[in-house]
Amino acid sequence: MMFNTNRLIVSKTYFKYVLYEMLFAFAICFCFFFFVFFVNQLILLAREILARRVPINQVALLLLFSTPSVIAMSAPFASLVATIMTAGRLASDNEVLVLLSSGFSYKILFFPALVLGVSVAIFSFFTNDILIPASTVEFNKLRRKIMVATPAIELQANSVKRYRNTIIVTGGVRGSVIENLLIFDKTQEGERRIILAENAVLKDGGREGLSINLEGAFVQTTGENVRDDYDYAVSETMQYWVSNEDIMQASFNITPREMSSRDIRTAIKKGEEEIFIREQDRKRRLLNQAAALENALRAGVQGENWNRRAAFALGLTREKNALKIVSNDLNQIINLIELHRKTALPVGAFCFVFLAVSIGLMAKKSGQTVGFIFGVLIAVVYWCSIFIGQVLGFDWGMPPFWAMWLPNILCLFIGIILAVRRVKK
Repeated sequence: MMFNTNRLIVSKTYFKYVLYEMLFAFAICFCFFFFVFFVNQLILLAREILARRVPINQVALLLLFSTPSVIAMSAPFASLVATIMTAGRLASDNEVLVLLSSGFSYKILFFPALVLGVSVAIFSFFTNDILIPASTVEFNKLRRKIMVATPAIELQANSVKRYRNTIIVTGGVRGSVIENLLIFDKTQEGERRIILAENAVLKDGGREGLSINLEGAFVQTTGENVRDDYDYAVSETMQYWVSNEDIMQASFNITPREMSSRDIRTAIKKGEEEIFIREQDRKRRLLNQAAALENALRAGVQGENWNRRAAFALGLTREKNALKIVSNDLNQIINLIELHRKTALPVGAFCFVFLAVSIGLMAKKSGQTVGFIFGVLIAVVYWCSIFIGQVLGFDWGMPPFWAMWLPNILCLFIGIILAVRRVKK
């Protein structure tokens, strides 16, 4: 058996050459996407925190803790654009033609791209699963510390904020004044209270919490068990306090973003067990309502429950809707979407390989410039697809797997078709 050692040496040399070109382009593209996402993060912080005069050292720490998420988003897109740029430059400079004339096939171009794609996928998964949860925990700890120092950050225009025993609904903002403020809470005696104010001015009360000065206030209190027993009052001015304890309590829940994939899987398994128990309870109630309605209809007009048949039918519909809500538990959907998102985005770096190389080889002139433009366009479309998938998963009941993985599947499918056609040539 004989081997063509010269051909093997050329293959290794060309492999290293192409991989070096891709790594160089990857470094440039990574800096580009990092800058874009970092500026976006900076704008979000500026809207929420910088406007509140938070100390610059704390702002810098918040940006530092946001860096892992920026890296995780930048790396897959950088590998996509870098691969297209490299393949485009090689094609436009006729280096691919020389390669084919030497007896090699297009396959040799896919190997360096696969190495880059797999490496970026592993790195991105590590960042998503380890660094982002850890940095998000620290980010939220610092944010809670800032909230205690400047509680007014928590209230924004046209929003609903839930605290431990208080719900605050805000209207529009005019300067430092919030219009049409609505507060639901309970008094120390356990009575339900509703407070409506035409205008409200927020003031930080330091260690005491958040002070809200109300103008044109209307207050109504209602007994917990006797709803017909109520009192109301009208006041030109009123001061309302939200304690730091309530503010901290509202921000202590751990979100899936702060969890690793293993923790999310544990939460999903626990959620499935809880949902099963709740579903059984709802099914039992549904059967009871159905049996009651059936008995009323069978008994006919002479039955004692004939006049209650409409109530039984309404109860049956209500229990069916309640069972549907239990089965489509929002927390479970959020956990599933986050679990798939943690994996789908890093794997996207691998799914981009065949599509990127195939598109890059189509370039005739100015391969790097054309490759960069097409790469950015594909990255924007992919990012929009991920965002739309999240919306479809949360609001429209799309299965979390398809919501997060469909963009990858489409990229891989189209890329393989183009790659096969290119290799056959």
